Amino acid sequence: MRESLKQPVGIFDAGIGSYNIVQKVRAAYPDQDIVYLADRASFPYGAKSEGELEGSILAALNFLTGRGVGSIIVASNAPSVTVLPQLLPLLNVPVLGVYPPIRAALENVQPDGMVAVIGARVLTNSAALREYVAGEAGRHREQFVFEEAGELIDLVEAGTFLSDPATTQRTVSAFVERLQRQHPLLAGLTLSSTHLPWLTHFFEQAAPHLQLFDPADEVVNQFRPLATAGSGKLITLVTESSQHPFAEFQATLGRLNLDLQPGLVQI
Repeated sequence: MRESLKQPVGIFDAGIGSYNIVQKVRAAYPDQDIVYLADRASFPYGAKSEGELEGSILAALNFLTGRGVGSIIVASNAPSVTVLPQLLPLLNVPVLGVYPPIRAALENVQPDGMVAVIGARVLTNSAALREYVAGEAGRHREQFVFEEAGELIDLVEAGTFLSDPATTQRTVSAFVERLQRQHPLLAGLTLSSTHLPWLTHFFEQAAPHLQLFDPADEVVNQFRPLATAGSGKLITLVTESSQHPFAEFQATLGRLNLDLQPGLVQI
């Protein structure tokens, strides 16, 4: 791989969610070589304890640096907020995380509008997220609420949003309606799992007036100084477990009509 790729960026999380960021990096930097790692052996990140998550993330980071990447994007909000800060000193390549777009939300909602940060449980229940929001929002921190969206993440990872859009719409609509009942001034959602942007159409159908904020947009802009002109190649690597075998990931790619030709690896 080192002979065929020029300073590739490694982009990874535990499933298909991070492909949203792969797509956006390819669109913004078409000559950038990419190694996309779907660490299915560690799926789901969102259900792990912070200690377990730290071990999984460090293993993936070390794997990618061993493969010769020039930079890495941790394409998952939960580890970026909760465990990445303490891992950065251990690495010798630039690493970017994906974070809830708090400032973008503040710039685009009214001062009395509420914004829900939705994502995996390990993120939304964490003290680290509350500290991050406090640092980004300052005196406006009370505009933000936190809601686990595991049931929505599962719709994407299982491919239900493609195979059964009616059930997906009912699930997303019920989720949004519950949030609106709890927070009548709700004005926006930060889609703080890389799975959730795949459901954008369903959110828009459920509540057209809500503003949606995708964390991928910020990290793609932050990557600009690290971009390297190569040949635009994409290498896809996948780990597996007995619960989530390689064939399952291949089936997901098929449902998404993605011809990625993944290779099976161990970390």
